[in-house]
Amino acid sequence: MPTPDLAAEQVRDLRALAGMMIPASAAYDVPGADDERIFRDILRNLERDRDDISRALAQLASLAGGAFADLEQGRRGEVANTFRETGGAPLAALVRVVLLCYYRDDRVMQSLGMEPRSPFPKGHVVEQGDWSLLDPVRARAPMYRTVG
Repeated sequence: MPTPDLAAEQVRDLRALAGMMIPASAAYDVPGADDERIFRDILRNLERDRDDISRALAQLASLAGGAFADLEQGRRGEVANTFRETGGAPLAALVRVVLLCYYRDDRVMQSLGMEPRSPFPKGHVVEQGDWSLLDPVRARAPMYRTVG
């Protein structure tokens, strides 16, 4: 399932990394981020992050000394840990896309006890928190310059 922007090896590496980030869980009856349906969604939604994700996957391959997906499990974990520490903004973009796609999957939403639907027009009930936690922010001097 290569995309025009990612080589087949990069797609394999991305899938292997996504599966490590969010593995399947029999206890919660949820798929991993490398699930066929979720991973197709990830590939379709690279959009504005394509360049960062390409850079992240190039860095991952460099750390792996080749294809990340071809590494044995123990070595893959070592490389992933190093990548987590050194990946920077490109890795953050990759993580964002994986998480967004994973948490909009119907099976994942149902496992969280949420109705798998769009939040609008019905909305979702959000529990009220402790608004006093914002008091230090409100008390702080403005961080912007007034125009006029």
